[in-house]
Amino acid sequence: MTGMSDTQSVQTEQSAREASGSHPYGRYLEEFEVGAVYKHWTEAEDHLFCLLTMNHHPLHVNDVYAAKSQQGRNVVAGPYVYSLIFGMSVSDVSGKAIANLATEELSHPAPVFHGDTLFVESEVLEKKESRSKPDRGTVKVHTRAYNQDGVLVAEFKRLVLVPRKTHGGAGAADGASPEGNVD
Repeated sequence: MTGMSDTQSVQTEQSAREASGSHPYGRYLEEFEVGAVYKHWTEAEDHLFCLLTMNHHPLHVNDVYAAKSQQGRNVVAGPYVYSLIFGMSVSDVSGKAIANLATEELSHPAPVFHGDTLFVESEVLEKKESRSKPDRGTVKVHTRAYNQDGVLVAEFKRLVLVPRKTHGGAGAADGASPEGNVD
């Protein structure tokens, strides 16, 4: 094989990847169902995040200091936990988003420690078609992150503006009646 033919066979466009049977990145408005839960997971630590964001608090980056703290070990920075679980949900929730409109009720009920594995799920709370722009609508999800012991470590809700797969008025794409409307 020549280098050129190898390059020509690589599919870089998302639509071509999805057409080939690859996991679709994101969802159109019609593909969300209220009550659906999408699960996401990964494992990581936060030293690089702390250094990049200039958060050099020793609780996050110094294991000797952290060992003497209330937690007894390094704690992952809360903004990193939020960024990580937000990012883990993108392919299922906002991969086709026009915009992320709001984040609400962010909380960290328990710490995340270096070496923890996070399991994340996003539940669809509502889906609304736009009344003024039939090519889009909003989806509100509740994302929760649990550690390897099943302890809730972070959660938030967010509102995402997503395109319709097809449009032409309320329910035109799938024959269903709208669950609500967005101005």
